[in-house]
Amino acid sequence: MKISVLDLCPVPEGSSVAQALKNSIALAKHVDELGFPRIWYAEHHNMTGIASAATAVVMGQILASTNKIVVGAGGVMLPNHSPLVIAEQFGTLEALYPNRVELGLGRAPGTDQMTARALRRSLDSNPNDYPRDVVELLDYFKDAEPQQQLRAVPGAGLHVPVWILGSSLYGAQLAAVLGLPYSFASHFAPAELYRALKVYRDNFQPSEYLDKPVAMVAANVVVAETDDEAKFLFSSQQQSFVNLRTGRAGPLPKPVMNYVDNLPFNHRLVLEQSLSCSVVGSSETVELGLKKLIADTKADELIVTSPIWDNKKRMDSFTLLARIIKDL
Repeated sequence: MKISVLDLCPVPEGSSVAQALKNSIALAKHVDELGFPRIWYAEHHNMTGIASAATAVVMGQILASTNKIVVGAGGVMLPNHSPLVIAEQFGTLEALYPNRVELGLGRAPGTDQMTARALRRSLDSNPNDYPRDVVELLDYFKDAEPQQQLRAVPGAGLHVPVWILGSSLYGAQLAAVLGLPYSFASHFAPAELYRALKVYRDNFQPSEYLDKPVAMVAANVVVAETDDEAKFLFSSQQQSFVNLRTGRAGPLPKPVMNYVDNLPFNHRLVLEQSLSCSVVGSSETVELGLKKLIADTKADELIVTSPIWDNKKRMDSFTLLARIIKDL
């Protein structure tokens, strides 16, 4: 069982984007030393609380600052980009840092509709474009044929590992058909988790990439010395989700005591639906919670994000998590 790290590069309330990126570099160094196998960064745009819009650029800084950990995109929103450009970007990273780069692909814009229109290569959306773009991108990473006129340089022949990401059945079906590893975004959209895993496993077709399905499940995980402290730290993420769903998105708020207890029912319902795939508490509580999540999903891997306002507390959470993993 591998447990990896998803860093959403949160911008803490009262801080800056520059400091958020420095926090992410510090966290990456820390989890690299702790022995976590991978760390991923996600593409979001026009969001003042997330600093990883230029995902490949962030990854380059993280790769330069760490030694062993695999660094990936979790993910790049492919409809926003030309497959060739993404192949060149990730080919460049792989050429500089061999066997330490991987690429997760999603089909959502990673932003609001206004920003999506500013990002898109075309305003005409075709449901078949995304699968075609994924296949085109995969081909750019293969060995180039002698007479091939169009190739990714760097990229051709580097075989950068590719994951399909999703929060619905669509990505599960695509990953199954292409024989690729699949990661489900249950840390913020858990509703279809179990159905998607079943669709992926039932329909998986062995490929040149995998001979059997590999499913990764994402979760929010906060570990502290006590359950109460962990719940207090997790209130930052809870506030952030309520703010997002009520049109007040912004930097990651400072934690507050008893936040959920003072929420109206409809806001508590939002949290129950969106953040149900969360394991929060002391080491003992989190160990039990992770064991249950693994047993329920039969995940091959977990990837966890720890949305904590104080970066030192965030690193402390991963220190405690590393000890739990040894027991798992």
